Amino acid sequence: MSPTPSSSSLLPRRAASLFNGQLQQPTTVRQLVRTMEALSVRASCQCALDRFFVDAGLYALPVVDEHAHPVALLDRKSFVEFFGRPYIRELFGRRSIVDLLAYEQYDSTAPLVVDEGSTVEDAARMIIDAGMQHMVTGFVVSRQGRYVGIANGHDLLDTITQRKQAELYYLAHYDALTGIPNRALLADRLEQACLEADRKGSLVALLFIDVDRFKQINDSLGHSAGDEVLRRIVARLKASARQVDTVARLAGDEFVVLMEDLSNPGQAELVADRIVASMQEPIEMLGHSLVATVSIGSAIYPRDDDQIHNLLTKADAAMYEAKSAGRNGFCSYTPEMHTYNPASMSLESELRKAIERDELVLFFQPQVDLASGKVRGVEALVRWRHPQRGLIPPMQFIPVAEESGLIVQLGEWVVRQALAQLRAWQAQGLEPLPVAVNISALQLRQKGFVGFLMAQLAECVIDPGLLELELTETVLMKDVEEVLRTLNEIKALGIRLAIDDFGTGFSSLSYLRRFPIDRLKIDQSFVRDIDNTPVNESIARAIVALANSLSLEIVAEGIEKTAEVAVLRQMNCQEGQGYLFSRPIEAERFPAWLAAHGALQLAAA
Repeated sequence: MSPTPSSSSLLPRRAASLFNGQLQQPTTVRQLVRTMEALSVRASCQCALDRFFVDAGLYALPVVDEHAHPVALLDRKSFVEFFGRPYIRELFGRRSIVDLLAYEQYDSTAPLVVDEGSTVEDAARMIIDAGMQHMVTGFVVSRQGRYVGIANGHDLLDTITQRKQAELYYLAHYDALTGIPNRALLADRLEQACLEADRKGSLVALLFIDVDRFKQINDSLGHSAGDEVLRRIVARLKASARQVDTVARLAGDEFVVLMEDLSNPGQAELVADRIVASMQEPIEMLGHSLVATVSIGSAIYPRDDDQIHNLLTKADAAMYEAKSAGRNGFCSYTPEMHTYNPASMSLESELRKAIERDELVLFFQPQVDLASGKVRGVEALVRWRHPQRGLIPPMQFIPVAEESGLIVQLGEWVVRQALAQLRAWQAQGLEPLPVAVNISALQLRQKGFVGFLMAQLAECVIDPGLLELELTETVLMKDVEEVLRTLNEIKALGIRLAIDDFGTGFSSLSYLRRFPIDRLKIDQSFVRDIDNTPVNESIARAIVALANSLSLEIVAEGIEKTAEVAVLRQMNCQEGQGYLFSRPIEAERFPAWLAAHGALQLAAA
């Protein structure tokens, strides 16, 4: 039940810069350098200690020889701890740093030195090969062998992750075939446009565009030719629209032009007429000359509706009116048009009944210790067993639940059922297993949520430590102080907290120090093919190192191959879940699966 993140219509600034200007170009460590005056090997240890005390944000101090070549990187933690021992300051305070480095009881290792022209991926690989100890202390950056500054391993991870996030953002918000915004990004831009229209007193128009008889083009020329036709149609849509308009693809041969900051509806009609006219020019394709006409319907905000979610439905209704009038034309929405959308409206209505009729069911996916193979816990996953449609996956009904507000009622049902199932398993003699439950943003912000959790734990007589709530990064980054207060109240109950899909949000890693998180779940996009995808391996290794440095547990999601397990185990990832171990299992089948799994582990031992 992962909540739909609220994103802006543009990429976040850091990710945007990576995506727009540098995504396809190597990013060098030069951007990560923190320039500071280095210490000479002849400087006193007391001088280094004073520098650490003066600058609380200094994570390491570089040391250079007389030729400015880096020779050491003093780690703040180990250096200060060493001088906290009795008599050490008296013995080494006035002595030089070179004497300390030679002292056998001081943990001194050669610094990791990276040329400023190296890419961040190369630097990450060096850190990985060096055993990850430089993730927190950082590394020295040099130019032609001479010291120029130091860089933090966390910043390196952040840069690599931001690049990956930019790629994920693009895949999630742009159409792969045409490169224009998809339904998700259109919805966000529409919301922003309507809010701006409310402030300015202006209008917003949606032009819903459907290619006439496109199926015939696909059937006669093939899908590859059909794809090329769609790309050429998009080029004409963009040429006909204003530069400030958004041209988006909904699905198949359906497109939308979003026009904002309009002073009158006639501006939308002009663009619609230009689009219809542009399609009259034949498209030359595989020796054929074809004309791909379009039918267009429009809806105006707030004239036709002041509810944003109704605009697309009304523009769609107007488009069908244009098709009914003979295609190859344009029609504006009028109140007489039929706007009933049986797909979404029926699903919402049926979902309300499904909760009441107990049509929902929980499946459980095991979380396995990667070293021993022992099952350490389960994640509760909701499914909808529809009497006519069969088993409906979450991706089909969770968005409807979020949009309608049913996600709160649905989420409470999942918590109740998960705890009740834990109690039932314990009554059957099963060893108590922690259960993880996804929590939506709306559910977390309910005023009585903490009280609800307390009541459910008391009713089921369950150890609070067996319940883990999974939250996404985007949930944590909105109304931070209020969320922090709620999470602290939840932790006070003894409930565990985890961050789901870690690494996919556009948030700073610094929040990990503030929130009372127990463990991170590496998103499956970083786990997939980790054995032969270097950037995924780099990110996963860095996340594991980060978790270890903060004493957080770590779970990898989406494991499907033994080769992925081998890589994750080598980087000291503790637990994993995925189809390799088991698909989600119905509650009544889980005890038998658990017994069979345990027998396999014994046989393997």
